[in-house]
Amino acid sequence: MANAEKFSELLQAQNDAIINELEFLKSPVLRCAVQLGIVDAIHNHGKPMTLSQLVTALPINPAKRGGLHSLLRMLVHFGFLDHREEGYTLAPTSRLLKDEPWNATSFIFKHLYPSLTTALNSLGDWFQNDDLTAFQTANKVSFWEYAAHEPNFGNAFNELMARGSALVADVLLSESRQVFDGLTSLVDVAGGTGTMGRAITNALPNLKCIVFDRPQVVANLDGSEKLEFIGGNMFDRIPPADGILLKMENQWILHNWSDEECLKILKKCKEAIPSKEEGGKLIIIDMVMERQSATHHFFDVLMMVLHAGKERSEKEWAQLLFDAGFSTYKITPNLGSSSTIEVYP
Repeated sequence: MANAEKFSELLQAQNDAIINELEFLKSPVLRCAVQLGIVDAIHNHGKPMTLSQLVTALPINPAKRGGLHSLLRMLVHFGFLDHREEGYTLAPTSRLLKDEPWNATSFIFKHLYPSLTTALNSLGDWFQNDDLTAFQTANKVSFWEYAAHEPNFGNAFNELMARGSALVADVLLSESRQVFDGLTSLVDVAGGTGTMGRAITNALPNLKCIVFDRPQVVANLDGSEKLEFIGGNMFDRIPPADGILLKMENQWILHNWSDEECLKILKKCKEAIPSKEEGGKLIIIDMVMERQSATHHFFDVLMMVLHAGKERSEKEWAQLLFDAGFSTYKITPNLGSSSTIEVYP
């Protein structure tokens, strides 16, 4: 009996190890589903689709019917599709794979680029060398240098930023627009091409917004009376305003940087806004690390690999904010895996 229990435990451990090893299949399976247009085909059909109907509707070789069946079963297992007797239907998660302005397909494609998968596979080597990031170990340049010199990668990254920002803007301005109360001017730091800035000025007529980003990002972008684009470096100076918004166009910015670099950015933010009594405010959209959150742990490792950054607990956020000279803060977990952090001088 003892040997039977031992073998049972070993077999279960082996099975668990295999499942963990094969988790890498999720991303390429999702990428394949996006390339084939599976979600859009089912959505446009308006009702459950059988395997035969999908074979006809999708741009695939009919001889690959068995392979499509295997792919669909995996998508059901991952929770992107549901399967019933009459055919395949969309699960709620599959909305993020549809052809909509805020879908997650750019995120899927970005994290399947060879440069990124190679960086992840170089993590063990990175721990033993002096490189700043595993991305640099694998690609010999930083993430930002690579994005600047590889147009396809850079374009995919910029698209990801804009799509993520559109969803955050929708949620924030419909559910939590009170965070902008009392502000007449706002600087959207690292605001990219202005997705968030335009949404804010359209929703809040009395608020003027400056989109502040690297000169090459904002060059040739058209502003308006309420929306201005300014190029510069956030480590040197941030334009003055009542409020500062720290939210890279894909939701987060500070998790890209080390504590030392974040402290420099936060001090520049404090210099750019008036006192709390005069209405000064910093708004940060970022993750607040929770021990039980798989998403937070995944991103924590990803930021380490790509940028030498990290995700932070509330205690770590508080330390940063107080070290930068701010007096109080309020955290509201209102944006899925992210939170709105309202900070006052």
